[in-house]
Amino acid sequence: MASSIETGGAWSTMEDVSLCEAWLRVCHCPVTGNEMKFFHMWKKIHAEFSEKIPELPRTEMALSSRWKLLNKEMAKWRDALAKAMNLYRSGENRTNELIQAQMWFGATGGGKKRFTHHECWEVVKYCKRFIIIPTGPDVVLNETPLRDSTASDSPLDSPMSEDSPIQKEPRPIGRKAAKAKKAGNSSNLNSKFLEEIARQNSIRIEMEQKRQDMEVAIQAECAREKEYLRKKDMQKTDRETMAMDTSHMSPETKQYWKLERRDVMRRRLFQDDGPSNTDWLNDQNH
Repeated sequence: MASSIETGGAWSTMEDVSLCEAWLRVCHCPVTGNEMKFFHMWKKIHAEFSEKIPELPRTEMALSSRWKLLNKEMAKWRDALAKAMNLYRSGENRTNELIQAQMWFGATGGGKKRFTHHECWEVVKYCKRFIIIPTGPDVVLNETPLRDSTASDSPLDSPMSEDSPIQKEPRPIGRKAAKAKKAGNSSNLNSKFLEEIARQNSIRIEMEQKRQDMEVAIQAECAREKEYLRKKDMQKTDRETMAMDTSHMSPETKQYWKLERRDVMRRRLFQDDGPSNTDWLNDQNH
């Protein structure tokens, strides 16, 4: 197994995006993309990648291994987005759809719990491999698919006339069809289970957001209370400074308290009426 030194260490977002861009340019080249052999493909991808990020050397094997991981996770994200689009409900916004996709991504097992390579997805999402083609559920009635609207309504297209009193017996379901039906029921149960997981996670995210908003409000209220107490304490100190008896003090101490009182008056006048009213204090210094 290659060490972190051989592979160049942890991959940054910039490297991942550059790798996806190099793969896209090489593999989707209209001239050579479809006829290129695997070996030559990764040599060209490596050249494209190294030209864009020369200061971070990566081997061809490192690029290939990283692409396998990105390819797997982006394919899983494509399927999650497609499922979320199929479950889209009128009135929900785009954020809820992405939350649903994240829930599906984490619930399908394997890999990470959340999809994080959004910058890479923006590069490859219009490729044929990753393009999303949402397909809604089949419309059925009593487990029988509804007739295609494009079919003809003429009785001549039917085995019997609609006015005939004889009803054709339904054909018994075959063994393969029975297995397929059983598998379909199991798939529906799995879908309902995953939908419930996604719904519960959406509720949990909403509650967590409300808790965070509450914490922010409490912190703001505490900050206002601290500021109020600070001003109140400063006002008390100012009153004590202004009321200080300096008659028994030395000339140096008297000068100190005189300057303190001047600072108090300057601050009070600045807060009440603006700095223009402190000109008389400046005149006393001359």
